[in-house]
Amino acid sequence: MSAPVADGSTPGLDLDRATIPQLQHLMDHGDLSAVRLTQAYLARIRTVDPKVHAVLKVDDTALDQARASDKRRRSGHVRGPLDGIPVLLKDNIDTRGLATTAGSRALLVPPPSADATLVTRLRDAGAVILGKANLSEWANFRSTHSTSGWSGVGGQTNNPYVLDRNPCGSSSGSGAGVAASLAQVAIGTETDGSIVCPSAQNGVVGHKPSLGLVSRTGVVPISLEQDTAGPIARNVEDVAITLSVLQGRDHADKATLAYPADQPSNYARFRTGLRGARIGVWRLSGIDKDVDRVVDDSVTLLTDHGATVVDVDLPYQDQIEAVEYPALTTEIARDLPAYLRHRPQAPQTMAALVDFNRKDPVELSKFGQELFEQALTAPSPTDPTYRDQRATATSLAQRSIDETLAKYHLDAIIAPTNSPAWPTNYQAGDAYILGSSTPAAVAGYPATTVPAGYAGELPIGLTFFAAHWSDATTLTLAAAYEHANPIRHAPRFLATT
Repeated sequence: MSAPVADGSTPGLDLDRATIPQLQHLMDHGDLSAVRLTQAYLARIRTVDPKVHAVLKVDDTALDQARASDKRRRSGHVRGPLDGIPVLLKDNIDTRGLATTAGSRALLVPPPSADATLVTRLRDAGAVILGKANLSEWANFRSTHSTSGWSGVGGQTNNPYVLDRNPCGSSSGSGAGVAASLAQVAIGTETDGSIVCPSAQNGVVGHKPSLGLVSRTGVVPISLEQDTAGPIARNVEDVAITLSVLQGRDHADKATLAYPADQPSNYARFRTGLRGARIGVWRLSGIDKDVDRVVDDSVTLLTDHGATVVDVDLPYQDQIEAVEYPALTTEIARDLPAYLRHRPQAPQTMAALVDFNRKDPVELSKFGQELFEQALTAPSPTDPTYRDQRATATSLAQRSIDETLAKYHLDAIIAPTNSPAWPTNYQAGDAYILGSSTPAAVAGYPATTVPAGYAGELPIGLTFFAAHWSDATTLTLAAAYEHANPIRHAPRFLATT
């Protein structure tokens, strides 16, 4: 086990293990301040991030934000559980006055003039915006042969457990930064796997919300049919608290207008156990022996704690895979230029971005831009071929989950989130051999990944997913599993295995 991640200015405070409620208790009783907490994380960034390269930019106003939080607390006007809590934002989320690049040198232009809606919600809740996290450039939708965690702006983010291993993408800096205790919480985004994979591969908790639960206004897009932002933290409780702040309707994002009126406003209240739950297990077995072992152990643990676990095999996966990425190429060609209109000094079209990358000395130095080039000739959004691709992908993904839940009378389905992290290698690209993100991602359904075990030093996660708007269910089950299997430990920053 690794040593506690201590904050020397506050004896006994272990940043790695502290939860948001524990920090709020310390601040309420005068044993900690938001300024001291923010200083502790800034010190971690200065001393630890040179190994990890998770943080692109620290917000110069972070300590001023913390002082404002302390002032509110002294006057009895705390805004809620995130007041004074330092948060990292993935660098495809617009932040007023702070560079927002999606990792691309093409967006090294004047920063956005307005916050993304989710950033406004964080600020209104009193959170301290600590800075921006590196990501796989353009949310890992530029090349068919990419290396996750690399961007032209931030270089390569490393896995803090073993530094020559990959952090997975595209919320690589968000996952690695939280794992390395560089912030209490981070916000990532996902189109397919980009919250759950970096969370699992870096040994932390991540929640990919139901599509429409969290606004995408001001977030650099791949596809408004699948994109969502969501929280990453070292425990389920912190993820749940953060999601309660992020969620809400936004008239600028029509997907959020379907947000149900009875959706829970505080997921952290849902702390029931596993007894009586019916859970399907999608094993994806025979691909990696360590993953198989972790899944077997998890099934035993769930059963021992009163859950009924049923083996399932989700249908339609080959058909979904055949149409998802063709649909996404049309959607990025539609949705990314629409975002760029709010950044008028950046290239404004897919063709202009492709041309920028060809001329830039850094952008194509590690891998190509095949997906951007495919987007140049992708069918239009009105093309019947595209419309059929999207309808097929979404409907079959939803059916794959809904029909499986109904057939076996399940509350949720579990599956391994990831294989152990692969060595970062620009010649070979990502050695991505196993993942379970696609059904929930394409369906727009919630998924929560939680640490489940290790292959040596390398973390393996378990994902809970279920029907649309059942975020409380996946978080509840993940919290109960985490309580029954408190296996996570802080990284040791090994150079190699």
